[in-house]
Amino acid sequence: MVYVAAVLLMLANSFAWVTTFVTLPGNWILLLFTILYAYFLPAGYFPRVSWTVVIVIAVLAVIGEIVEFLAGAAGAAKQGGSRWGVFLSLVGAFLGSLTGAILLSFIPILGTMIGALLGGALGAFGGAWLGEHNTEKSHEERMAIGQGAFIGRILGTVGKLVVGVIMLVLVTLDSFFDLKREPIPEQVTTEGEVSYQDNVKPPWPTLAMKDGAPPKSERKKNEK
Repeated sequence: MVYVAAVLLMLANSFAWVTTFVTLPGNWILLLFTILYAYFLPAGYFPRVSWTVVIVIAVLAVIGEIVEFLAGAAGAAKQGGSRWGVFLSLVGAFLGSLTGAILLSFIPILGTMIGALLGGALGAFGGAWLGEHNTEKSHEERMAIGQGAFIGRILGTVGKLVVGVIMLVLVTLDSFFDLKREPIPEQVTTEGEVSYQDNVKPPWPTLAMKDGAPPKSERKKNEK
């Protein structure tokens, strides 16, 4: 039964990882599923996900967010983009990833991933370019800012996906093989208590006993 639950956790976490392509917090959703699994799995089920692994993937989720933010924001800002341009690049990345995922959804799984990745990058490009529209920057400068947002979005998404894969692998291995090797509690069996009289052997054969009394021959010997 525990392995069925582990398989369900793996499927749920895989779905959470895929949502990263459409700029959803896939790594955090994966962390949430893992916390719920570790908390609600009955105490007698082994192997199980340890809280040490939960803490490790929580740290990895934070690292993934830092990587995505720095790569995405730095892409436009490095080319001289304004704060408004950076903000619109993030909005464009979200809308573009959803649009790309829908447009290529006719290709099972892979099409949705590629469409979300490229759509998000194009959306970041368009948002950054549009954000610099009312500034004094030239067309070439605005194109350079858009290209920086495009590349930054791809690098940020790929980096976050790599972190998510590490999280997924750690949780899956721990749920199937118990990486921390937590000791399995011994099963305590309740047996009937054996009284002292049960351990005392009578001085006469038990087959000859009747109602707990010794046979006549033994009683005569004892009387003598």
